[in-house]
Amino acid sequence: MVSPLPPHRGIMTGEQARVLRGHILHPHTAWKAESFVGAAAGDRLGSKSESASRPISFGEQRLRDVSYDFLGRVAVVTGGSNGIGAQIARQYHAAGATVVIWDLAEPKNLEVPCSFHRVDISEPSQINAATSEVVEQHGKIDFLSHNAGFAGPTLPVTRYDPEVWARIIEVNLNGTFHVCQSVVPEMERGGFGRIVNMASLAGKEGTPNASAYSAAKAGVIAFTKALAKELAETDIRVNCIAPAAVKTDILDQMTPEFVETMIQKSPMKRLGSTAEAAELVMWLSSSACTFNSGAVFDLSGGRATY
Repeated sequence: MVSPLPPHRGIMTGEQARVLRGHILHPHTAWKAESFVGAAAGDRLGSKSESASRPISFGEQRLRDVSYDFLGRVAVVTGGSNGIGAQIARQYHAAGATVVIWDLAEPKNLEVPCSFHRVDISEPSQINAATSEVVEQHGKIDFLSHNAGFAGPTLPVTRYDPEVWARIIEVNLNGTFHVCQSVVPEMERGGFGRIVNMASLAGKEGTPNASAYSAAKAGVIAFTKALAKELAETDIRVNCIAPAAVKTDILDQMTPEFVETMIQKSPMKRLGSTAEAAELVMWLSSSACTFNSGAVFDLSGGRATY
């Protein structure tokens, strides 16, 4: 018999997921995998077809044999209207969390219930207003998945417009500070929190012709480490993810030759998927993540050198 999950449960084995579906089925956990990651029809979380011995097809973006129980949790996802953020929002919802999206554009084709707040993360007043509204509506904020940002133009340093440089820093680095400064007090009041900032491999290695973005994401990594140390004696964990190229709609704006160059830089010779990024966020959000804080989690297919 599978033992019941402990308080503040966050991670379940496939067998525990089946027990939950058999005895305390919740509408958020009774999903089919294909409803949000494109797996084959009929496969469900924890099913025998998803056993550890079965080869995983990354093209199908199948769910793994671990699921999460975030019932009662409230998740704020910045940049959640598309791309990696949208997939994170889907998986939070699939695990039972209440999802709140902060973004400039309303979500399209998200296909999960959520509340939306139009927020420019470079504007502290908008962030503070959104935080107050979330707490008023839901009583707390448990998870912050911070993905909002933009890369800016690809130009050498000698040709970079100082105003554009400043805007990239303002959104990507200062925006991370503003969001965390607003949300952390609510987590402290609740006695629990998980913050996952989306950094970039560019912040670890530096990407030529993307100096502003590289500098901003390096700042996000250092900020994450500093904040984690400040909160180390609480039950708030602060980590970040440093992805290389991930397959999103933005790649459609690039030439096939440029995309192929990125693929060839990866030892695995492929792009990452939004599902892989979201699954890492799920673990970092769970109560299983207890002794990891201030860490940078590589998501580059082995490309990162440290």
